[in-house]
Amino acid sequence: VLGFAQLMASDLPAPSPAQQRSIDQILKGGWYLLRLINEILDLAMIESGKVTISSEPMSLSDVLDDCHDLVGPQARKRSIALLFPAGRVPCYILADVTRVKQIMINLLSNAIKYNRLGGTVIVRWSRNEATGMVRVSVADTGSGLGLDQVSQLFQPFNRLGQEGSTEEGTGIGLVVTKQLVELMGGTIGVNSEEAVGSEFWVEFKAAEAPAHMFPADQVDLSALADEDVAALPAPAPSAHRTLLYVEDNPANLALVEQLIARRTDLKLLTAIDAHLGIALARAYQPDVILMDINLPGMSGFGALKVLQRDPLTAHIPVIALSANAIPRDIEKGITAGFFRYLTKPIQLAEFMQALDVAVAHAAEHGSVVEPGA
Repeated sequence: VLGFAQLMASDLPAPSPAQQRSIDQILKGGWYLLRLINEILDLAMIESGKVTISSEPMSLSDVLDDCHDLVGPQARKRSIALLFPAGRVPCYILADVTRVKQIMINLLSNAIKYNRLGGTVIVRWSRNEATGMVRVSVADTGSGLGLDQVSQLFQPFNRLGQEGSTEEGTGIGLVVTKQLVELMGGTIGVNSEEAVGSEFWVEFKAAEAPAHMFPADQVDLSALADEDVAALPAPAPSAHRTLLYVEDNPANLALVEQLIARRTDLKLLTAIDAHLGIALARAYQPDVILMDINLPGMSGFGALKVLQRDPLTAHIPVIALSANAIPRDIEKGITAGFFRYLTKPIQLAEFMQALDVAVAHAAEHGSVVEPGA
């Protein structure tokens, strides 16, 4: 539904003002319901003990940099200044990098959402050598909280009187955040003053820098071909690049077909299961593959392994497109070697940008190792 609503919103000719207002309401309600479902699933997994936490030395500085980029657009919409630690001093904690990012995004999003227009969000961290803990704080210049509100902060579905406000929320985010912090052996708290603002803080165990630590942007998970592939000549340039989409859901196929029809640089091949997708990849040598994860028979992960092992297809960037959207699923996909891991429902700008990057990568690195070479 969200995918087709975005398609309608960006259609030509543009929707009428009345139609656009209706589409905006569909999108607003749809994204809100999606966030609610995801947060309820997160809470249910935590409370059932099914959440696995990987504690290892990780760079807090890198996570804060990523978070700054992610919440930047939200802050700009409200003219809110984001002040992060200057000087890029390295700081390491013992925690799960995916969950720490989830925690910080939640705290930052709240600090922006409940701030005043034109306000400020200040992020600080400090290391306490005596306790061996690192404290990260997120302070805002919003309306602040009373003592009675602070006492109810971490109660599920309690929005502290904001139910009638224009700001959307579920009352679950802070509950999930608190439980994730505690699963990693940390603590969370808040200092707040009405009419002044609030400062939320979390503490994690401090760690030393790992012996070998490479920034995520220097790790090329998409380099799937053998070393000798780079020495082979690149294929002749073509005005059209080929995208192979492996998907068993007719609605998702129809949506992507309409999206690709808007592009003059891509032609689309489709397959309804992994086995057919692998056969088409070998026969047609597409420039990029878009792969569903939950396919009948062989999964998208199984198909990726087959493609990686085959010299005819090992060079092709494979983008995952899946409804499996929890952080652990995304991390698993990237670790397996997907070029990108996109989640359903499709977000049009992110989807098109990922295709652009994959097509550019294919143009620069695409090479085929002939059997027996």
